[in-house]
Amino acid sequence: MARIPDVAWASKALRSPVTFSLLAGVVIGGLFLVGTGADPLAAYGAVITGSLGADGIDATLTTLTSVLGMALALAVPLRAGLVNLGGDGQMVLGGIAAAVTGLYSPLPPSLTTVLALLAGLAAGGAYAALAALCENRLGVPLLVSSLLLSYPAVSLASYLVRYPLKEPGSSLPQTRRLPTGVALPVLGSSTVTVGLLLVALAAGAYWFTDSRTAVGYEIRMTGLNPRFSAYAGVDRKGLTLRLMATSGALAGLVGAIGVLSFPYRFLDGSLTSPGYTWTGLTAALLASAAPLGTLLASFFFAVLQVGGLAMERTTEVPRELTQVLQAIVIVFLAARLRFPRRRPATAGREPVTQGEPA
Repeated sequence: MARIPDVAWASKALRSPVTFSLLAGVVIGGLFLVGTGADPLAAYGAVITGSLGADGIDATLTTLTSVLGMALALAVPLRAGLVNLGGDGQMVLGGIAAAVTGLYSPLPPSLTTVLALLAGLAAGGAYAALAALCENRLGVPLLVSSLLLSYPAVSLASYLVRYPLKEPGSSLPQTRRLPTGVALPVLGSSTVTVGLLLVALAAGAYWFTDSRTAVGYEIRMTGLNPRFSAYAGVDRKGLTLRLMATSGALAGLVGAIGVLSFPYRFLDGSLTSPGYTWTGLTAALLASAAPLGTLLASFFFAVLQVGGLAMERTTEVPRELTQVLQAIVIVFLAARLRFPRRRPATAGREPVTQGEPA
């Protein structure tokens, strides 16, 4: 008798390592709450209402814009087995490039906004491509080059915003406010900007490329088996350069969106202190860089990040618990993936006795 498709899909979802990891994180987090004398149901309820309720949904969607943008930026090369750890530097360079463009462009405000977005894309993409060139031409592993190049980029942006670009008379390391009209439009009466739509378009483009194009097939095959893809004629160096440039451009876009949204200026540390790069990397790892999974994981972590603040306000449980949950999910995911699935016994096969070779 054929199994009902919905039941089969639900059974597969429940056996998924991702589902197992999420459930394990929730259960262990609940045990931590019980150990501290808190009510797990009240704490988790505060997370949900604080992030998805009327007072928190705008903050969640705004956070999702940055988390999903960085998750996509890091998922693109990760799909091919490449790890980009320079997201902070690429995002900050995109933000400072957007700020400089917005402050000094002679074009009308609407065109300046578009130009600032393009400047952020170009700055982030070019800097990430430099990390790829370090691997292709100098033999520096991408993991190392991307991470180390991030530090001078962040330091350069910090210098610019503290000295030549600093707002006169301000005690904060920030640029002047962007001119009136140089900003991303908001969606309706909310505080969410068009940046969310731009990131959603990027997610749709990633899904289409991954599942409907030959380039996406090459990327997936390279991630699954680099030697096979090289034998099939895939240019690994060229692919690395293109993927890193795309990754950096997406990170630069996130930085530009952050500058073109409230408070409409570049503030030193405002892009890096929330930890969007590492949260995005966590989301990409949780989803194995799959497009739809990356979107869902990003939403999950955005809910945790915003809901953790509400949980701290209403239940006095520290919001650091949500960071513990993220770590637990990743640890259980890694442990679960190391357990091979048990193969079903072959019909008619004689059982293997102890001491007899299998």
